[in-house]
Amino acid sequence: MLTVPEAQQRLLPEMYPLLQSRYRILQAVQLMQPIGRRTLADSLKMTEREIRKETDILREQGLIDSQKSGMVCTEDGEIVIEKLRAIVYEWSGLTQLAKKLEQHFGIHRVVVVPGDYNEDDTILSLLGKEAALQFMSSAFDGQIVAVTGGKSVASLAQFLHPVDLQKKITFVAARGGIGHEMQMQANTLVATFAMQMETQYRTLFLPEHLSEQAYQAMLTEPMVTEMMAFYDQADCVIHGIGSAEEMAIRRNSSPEDLRILEEKGAVSEAFGYYFNAEGEIVHRIRTIGIQLEQVQNSQQVIAVAAGKQKVNAMLSYFKVAPKQTIFITDEAAAKAIAANLENNHR
Repeated sequence: MLTVPEAQQRLLPEMYPLLQSRYRILQAVQLMQPIGRRTLADSLKMTEREIRKETDILREQGLIDSQKSGMVCTEDGEIVIEKLRAIVYEWSGLTQLAKKLEQHFGIHRVVVVPGDYNEDDTILSLLGKEAALQFMSSAFDGQIVAVTGGKSVASLAQFLHPVDLQKKITFVAARGGIGHEMQMQANTLVATFAMQMETQYRTLFLPEHLSEQAYQAMLTEPMVTEMMAFYDQADCVIHGIGSAEEMAIRRNSSPEDLRILEEKGAVSEAFGYYFNAEGEIVHRIRTIGIQLEQVQNSQQVIAVAAGKQKVNAMLSYFKVAPKQTIFITDEAAAKAIAANLENNHR
């Protein structure tokens, strides 16, 4: 039995590519507004001539508006994006692709956004928007939300907003300092998220990597015991997934540590744990931060990761990911994961 979208596609096969193209342009304007034609063309890897032609049509339809600062999405444009989202995702096969990954990984939900993270600058914002929607739709009063650092998690910030004055949420940094990029640190992100949602937060101003002596001493500090209590009670965890080598380099690991990780076959990293291709823990760092068992015990886990270069890391981590995980990724990575799964089944 054909669905309505399938019937439409059979009758007008030429309609879909055009619909998808205009939808992506309108969506990109919404995500990056106000934006000029040249910047939009660069982001979508299209020519300025193509962008001019399509944005003129969108303007005539009242879906975008031109201002001195650049193009913006109108209220009608916002409605069109929301109304067509399901049909565009279904026609492009993203809905079916998401279901396939859900079933294979055995997790709660997978959301696949259109496009390639490595080729399109708007994809990071799209990942953040989807993750923020998933989180805010289930936010509740008294909720404790543990947040890790990284670019993918940071992408949620601009899409968070107060949900309900009765819903007091506490964001807590899931780890201490890592690397040198302050704007991507968990401490910075919880403060930003709390400001966006007009709620409260707790930070953890400790280096992530500690010596055994320092680690044992810190465990009895009041600030640390308070954070550990928050981790025990965490209702939601928002995190990224890193490749083992990438995360080891961000942690300024020594050549010796890098050699050990390579010898042990470390492929992915999350929460200070390094996993091999089979999802087995092969190394963990001494860290004051949320532990894997605390993540497993939370009601909801939102994982945001994209890019074909992270496919092996994703395949590794999802062998041990909590079943209550919602995974948000891009089309290019999802297709690469699906291709890998098919090759392994042959």
